[in-house]
Amino acid sequence: MKCQVIKLASEEETLELGRSLARRVERGLVFLQGELGTGKTTIVRGWLRALGRMGPVTSPTYTLIEPYQLNGIDILHIDLYRIENIEELDYIGLLEQLELSHLQLVEWPEQGSEVLPEPDVVIRLARKGNGRTANIGYFNDQIAMS
Repeated sequence: MKCQVIKLASEEETLELGRSLARRVERGLVFLQGELGTGKTTIVRGWLRALGRMGPVTSPTYTLIEPYQLNGIDILHIDLYRIENIEELDYIGLLEQLELSHLQLVEWPEQGSEVLPEPDVVIRLARKGNGRTANIGYFNDQIAMS
């Protein structure tokens, strides 16, 4: 596993982290962890903008899954915050959807930890003073850090 710690002083730096990750991680399962308001959706917004998304990018808190197809890449933005029972993931066919997509960006993955496969990347966000820190773990050797 490779690790990287990045200080994020602003929303723009958080968006830039998402854009940077989009250039390095085209496929795989990415977990985004952190308290409410730490920037998980902001990273996803930067990531999807870098891949060509022009419309809004909001957290799919109520829909659970928001699919995108950008530059030939099937992407799922998943938010498991509201999951109360792991059986809900079976009901929505989450595992089947993961298999059919190229890139999966999962907020609140701990809510589905019993059924989700091992991630390729884990991004842990935390507040630090007026900014944030992003601790990034790369579990797939084919994903390069730069």
